[in-house]
Amino acid sequence: MRYRELGRTGLTVSEIGYGAWGLGQGAWVGADDDSGVRALHRAPQVGVTFIDTARGYDRSESVVGRALRELRDGGDGVHVATKVGPRVPVSLAPSGLDVPETFPGWHLRASLETSLRALGRDHVDLLQLHTWEDAWTGRGDWLETVDALKREGKIRSFGISVKDHQPENVLDVLRTGVVDVVQVIYNIFEQAPSDALLPACEEYGVGVIVRVALDEGALTGSIRTGVTFPEGDWRNWYFRDDRPAQVEEHVDALLADLGTDAGQLPSTALRFALAGQAVSTVIVGMRSLRNVERNAAIADAPPLTPKELSVLAGHRWAKNFYS
Repeated sequence: MRYRELGRTGLTVSEIGYGAWGLGQGAWVGADDDSGVRALHRAPQVGVTFIDTARGYDRSESVVGRALRELRDGGDGVHVATKVGPRVPVSLAPSGLDVPETFPGWHLRASLETSLRALGRDHVDLLQLHTWEDAWTGRGDWLETVDALKREGKIRSFGISVKDHQPENVLDVLRTGVVDVVQVIYNIFEQAPSDALLPACEEYGVGVIVRVALDEGALTGSIRTGVTFPEGDWRNWYFRDDRPAQVEEHVDALLADLGTDAGQLPSTALRFALAGQAVSTVIVGMRSLRNVERNAAIADAPPLTPKELSVLAGHRWAKNFYS
């Protein structure tokens, strides 16, 4: 495992981080607390030192908290990030809401206190807003609360998880200097963050957490025409209608250009994300020991060559399966 600085936070994190959404027994059918705890126990042993969860991930925080408490050192070497969801629902489209409605300061504090109880910790290393609209920049009292929580030692750094497929919807607040870390979708198909967001993060010393590097499974080679998922699993919606066929077509073209097979695709996808400008860590969903060990092994692979990156740059795909 290799490690990188998380922007200007002073934290050093593993290149492969633990994405804990799938541990929550919510959108991902098949989550099991005991299996999740075993996977989380294994993660630090193979060098994973960063875990990303959220208040809105159902039971995820509780599972993470249990796993860390059961470690011999209480998880002292692991950095934990969580997120505050908006007080009222916010759509992917411009919501028309103002930030005093979505993220009033009292709501940030109350959500964090609940997260700390679930995690069994007295602080988190990173607190993130779970959505953002740049029209909110400079408004509301959330920033005063963030500053207070830092002074109180309850959070070490502050970040924003950017709306799906809207990497430029955080640039205004980024320029104010109040954001330490940005979390964003970035993968072989979704390369838009490289246009403006990633260069801006490098300019301002902002850490970058990449999520969805495997495009919810599309970049594993397992999404083919006729693929099925358990009843109630959110991927039935994400890969609905002819979307698996679209994925199959794009993946086959990608593999042909690379001259490789589907078995190498996850490694290629994660190394592509790690090659992004200013990227500190790539969080990957891991619900089993096998997931943890496989993804940690990928971290030991050499970086992609300039030739490989050039080929991958040609496979940018302007899709949005979240709509």
